Amino acid sequence: MFIVKYRICIYMSLDRIRADITKLDREIIRLIALRQNYAKDIAKIKINTGIPIHDEQRTAEVLESAFNRAVECKIDPVAVQKIFDILITMSEDRQRDCSGEGNLP
Repeated sequence: MFIVKYRICIYMSLDRIRADITKLDREIIRLIALRQNYAKDIAKIKINTGIPIHDEQRTAEVLESAFNRAVECKIDPVAVQKIFDILITMSEDRQRDCSGEGNLP
């Protein structure tokens, strides 16, 4: 009887933690969408001022900051850099789309 109750408690905890992770995943997606909206605003500024879409210095700053923050948070900094590299690519693609150079939906 105790084993059955113990297993139920474990699964209830597992389900609760998974539900919390799902909430976090939704929040992450909401924040990515917000980041993409900022990319549209940045595109307008870059178009009006003739600044190129890709900024190597800014990319390096963002990746270094992400790496350092990951180290502070004790998570894999290389994996976090890869995630931010994807986010930067998404932002640049959105900017290109806003400038008429892209092909995003």
